[in-house]
Amino acid sequence: MTPGTTQRRASIIHGYGATPEDHWFGWLAEQLRADGVPTTIPALPSPQAPDPAQWAAAVRADLGTPDKHSIVVAHSLGCLTVLRHLRSLPSPWRLGTLVLVSGFVDRLPALPDLNAYIGHGCDVTGLGNRIDRLTIIRSDADPYVPPAHTDRLAGLLGIPAQVIPGAGHFLASDGVTSLREVREAIAS
Repeated sequence: MTPGTTQRRASIIHGYGATPEDHWFGWLAEQLRADGVPTTIPALPSPQAPDPAQWAAAVRADLGTPDKHSIVVAHSLGCLTVLRHLRSLPSPWRLGTLVLVSGFVDRLPALPDLNAYIGHGCDVTGLGNRIDRLTIIRSDADPYVPPAHTDRLAGLLGIPAQVIPGAGHFLASDGVTSLREVREAIAS
């Protein structure tokens, strides 16, 4: 590394009902660490009964104010939490890479228990302009987050969603324990 440069760092933010050890999170962290990228997967409190303020505090503690060397990967409810964190930051800030997997800002018909957390979602206007590399990934058969919800978020952020056929909600129970597409989005 040359003097005056900042090392890349990554954060992986899990979703509802998950832990840092679940699904493809550990696999991705190992891949990034092997590339010399320090990577954290914070355990968000009470994942079965998430509290927006507690999750916001945990994400704020892990991400802080990102910079062009920051990489953030989020899954499901973690996407909304990350977007709210970014919206809360005072200007100026810039995020190098953001990858949202099964992201949404609208209430989920399959998970009405999350209505209070989701509330009115998050105003993402202008966020895409502060992110150097933005990728949104969805499945064509997600039982929890309707594909149209992720497509709407992608549209609000000004990009198309990348579709991975048959990946469900990207859970280990869907057979997803590695996610090459996220790895490629970070490496590109």
